[in-house]
Amino acid sequence: MANQSAPFSRFEWLIAWRYLRARRADGGVSVMTWISLIGIMLAVAALIITLAVRAGFRDEFVDTILGSNAHVTVYNTVTVDDFGNTTRTMADYAERAAAIAEVPGVTRVAPLVKGQVMANNNQSNSGVQVFGIAADDLLGIPRIANPETAQGDITRFSEGIAIGSGVARELGAGLGDRIKLISPNGVKTAFGTSPRVSAYEVVYIFTAGRYDIDRTRVYLPFAEAQNYFDRDGVADELEVMVEDPEAVDDLTLALLNAGGERTLLWSWRDASGSFLKALEVEDTVMFVLMSVLVLVASLNIISGLVMLVKNKGRDIGILRTMGLTEGAVMRVFFICGALVGLIGTVMGVIIGCLFATYFDAILAFVNGASGGGVWDASVRGIYKLPAKLEFWDVAKAVGLSLALSFGITIFPARRAARMNPVEALRYE
Repeated sequence: MANQSAPFSRFEWLIAWRYLRARRADGGVSVMTWISLIGIMLAVAALIITLAVRAGFRDEFVDTILGSNAHVTVYNTVTVDDFGNTTRTMADYAERAAAIAEVPGVTRVAPLVKGQVMANNNQSNSGVQVFGIAADDLLGIPRIANPETAQGDITRFSEGIAIGSGVARELGAGLGDRIKLISPNGVKTAFGTSPRVSAYEVVYIFTAGRYDIDRTRVYLPFAEAQNYFDRDGVADELEVMVEDPEAVDDLTLALLNAGGERTLLWSWRDASGSFLKALEVEDTVMFVLMSVLVLVASLNIISGLVMLVKNKGRDIGILRTMGLTEGAVMRVFFICGALVGLIGTVMGVIIGCLFATYFDAILAFVNGASGGGVWDASVRGIYKLPAKLEFWDVAKAVGLSLALSFGITIFPARRAARMNPVEALRYE
């Protein structure tokens, strides 16, 4: 009857389950079973958490870039004027912006005037980068115009200045304060160049989500920035936003053609590509390291099954003499190991997904308990470390764990199947 039974029949599952539940006094290896199960559970959970944190960090990093910076910056090649001065300014910025805006996939084009100056408020000073931009264009920058993380009224931008929260903190400035912008490139006189100093009311304080942006960036109305930096009638560059930033390289040729002969491009991938590539390498390394943990945890299954086979030698001999085939014996012990791997994997997925779901709260608790030194935005660049669960990341962790657990189980199961029933019963 056993020879005619289908593989993985009900009685094979019953025998395997009974062996797994057996106490050590009855020839079971419950302690080793629990060690194997817990090891796989923790390894799978660690792998899922690592992949989720990696995905969350990349998304947050990229989102802060795309949400507060140009997807593509259009600027001019260097030219020399009649006085021998080099310049990249655009006199025809309005026409070129209109032409680039017609390119399919472009959502917004904004002329900019940029410069680095010293900001002063009472006795506090800080180096800042000024972006001269039109009020309507400022409203189109998601991370800057987000009312949930900002203070003040962005509709009053034309009446003053918008500064990052880090700049406000460094200067000790708040809404309504007047801060001075001091540029060393001022008016040339017979006695030398006098610094240019202008005071502006702080009407808006934004938090872009990146420490370096909030710490250095200041927005000034476009016309006022032209006047302050002596850029009358010209712009320094064009800020271009596109529908699909990930495919920005596909628009390169169209943007160059629309921009004209002197056009040069600098995309967000050019600015952050090396860091993103480093993240990809780190992702691969972390996946390999976490996979080794899963492998080590799976190897515990071999120890448990080898002990189980040794303890159940008499049972194997009796089952074989009753007509149980080698394949049936092998499947019984394969089910023992596979169940450990399967249950451990399922528990690991549950723990890993729960940890990733509540990762923000867990990190906040750890950060508070350690005195706030776990996550330093000035070092990390972003203010938070979110975790993002992705289906394929969980699927990779599950597939790896099950493949290793099932594969490793085959060896001790084959050893049990090939056991000679006569030798197994000789000393019984």
